Amino acid sequence: MTIGIIGAGVMGETLLAGLLRAGMPPADLLIAERREDRGAELAAKYGVEILDNASVASRAETIVLLVKPQDMAAVLGEISPTLKQGALVISIAAGITTKYLESLLPSGTHVVRAMPNTPALFDQAMTAISPGSTCTDAHLKTAEDLLKSVGKVMQLPEKYQDAVTAISGSGPAYIYYVGEAMIEAGVMLGLPRDLATEMVQQTVFGAATMLKDSGLHPTVLREQVTSPGGTTVAALRVFDDFKVRAAFLSAMEAARDRSRELGS
Repeated sequence: MTIGIIGAGVMGETLLAGLLRAGMPPADLLIAERREDRGAELAAKYGVEILDNASVASRAETIVLLVKPQDMAAVLGEISPTLKQGALVISIAAGITTKYLESLLPSGTHVVRAMPNTPALFDQAMTAISPGSTCTDAHLKTAEDLLKSVGKVMQLPEKYQDAVTAISGSGPAYIYYVGEAMIEAGVMLGLPRDLATEMVQQTVFGAATMLKDSGLHPTVLREQVTSPGGTTVAALRVFDDFKVRAAFLSAMEAARDRSRELGS
């Protein structure tokens, strides 16, 4: 199967590198990139062929769209005349629905909506995929196998995709935001910045590992650290005073709503 990737930004290159690490021959990958210097860089680095959007669509059985939501209509207009009959199109764009994609693509094109996140750079992505109206289990399996090259994949109904964007799509930024604040707090409390950074990195990594591998609910894990009258409960009380939990809920609602706006 020939796979075309349209849009070779950070996520596009990440997927390209992941597919190559998974054993896909460079000859089976076609890349569309508007910037000539960027295309030359990718061709030299990975040994792949760089083409325009329409040429990629004419040669690939599966197309992965990694373009901004506001550019999606223009890109679909470019690829629709040359798209292979029965092609599979995988869209990675916040808010863009399968119904919208199907309305601008030729009849018989199969569509999957996907939302990964940036830990794909280290093959640790969380990606959710949802089928369009004509997708079969075989099409979903193709999309899943492709995206598994950069991490974990789950299938879910499309009605959850805006929430997915808010939770896992944008989620790494929330963790980095907390990490940044913890490092600044360490510096404020007198730690050298390099020591504070290393401590926070390992603390976040260790906590994430326990959250993933222990099988315990986050509440149980938090309570295990929270001794009555101790330092942790004193810190958590301040979080509650500042309504940090409510702020997280409101922030993720805002991210979900923005995803919906982008789709409209």
